[in-house]
Amino acid sequence: MTTSADRVRTRTPTGVPGHACAGHAGVDEAGRGPLAGPVVAAAVVLDPARPIAGLADSKKLTARARERLAEQVRADALAWAVAWADPAEIDALNILQASLLAMHRALLGLGPRPARVLVDGVHAPRVPWPGIDVAARPGADGSDAAVGAASILAKVHRDAWMVAADARFPGWGFAGHKGYPTRAHATALAELGPSPIHRFSFAPVRNAARVA
Repeated sequence: MTTSADRVRTRTPTGVPGHACAGHAGVDEAGRGPLAGPVVAAAVVLDPARPIAGLADSKKLTARARERLAEQVRADALAWAVAWADPAEIDALNILQASLLAMHRALLGLGPRPARVLVDGVHAPRVPWPGIDVAARPGADGSDAAVGAASILAKVHRDAWMVAADARFPGWGFAGHKGYPTRAHATALAELGPSPIHRFSFAPVRNAARVA
């Protein structure tokens, strides 16, 4: 049986989990729009003594730049966590609630209790600590370094997940389009029907399942 702990990858500092730290946690997600695969969220607390140049909205970076920055974030951040909600959870909850669940899991995996939480977008997840200030701000992934770092970790992790899925489910082209509704993906859906990692609550997948 899969548990929430199976959907988290994390690095936390030594010490007692849940201890407070001075920095804020940046939170972002990747993968709300695709027709297949998980929605992935990350939470990052950066180390002010080890600044990372070039952090930005992951969508504005090349794949190579994202990979390089993700490696640096994983090495130099005070703490980070990546978590996700799988396609079955997306279908059961809806994509918004699944995204918030993935963010909540990422915060749970963070370890230290941040001074506050800043989320990219207009919706904020439930946080695991009482009395913590939580703010949601559109465009925060481009204006706040910690949120930009979270954006990068989420995107890099999800892309790697979809590349691995392509080997398990060949034919749908997941390594190329990463589950997004491209023309090639629509063609594969029409020819093959949905795979086990497709989101059946999304209309194009639901329609393809009826035809298949």
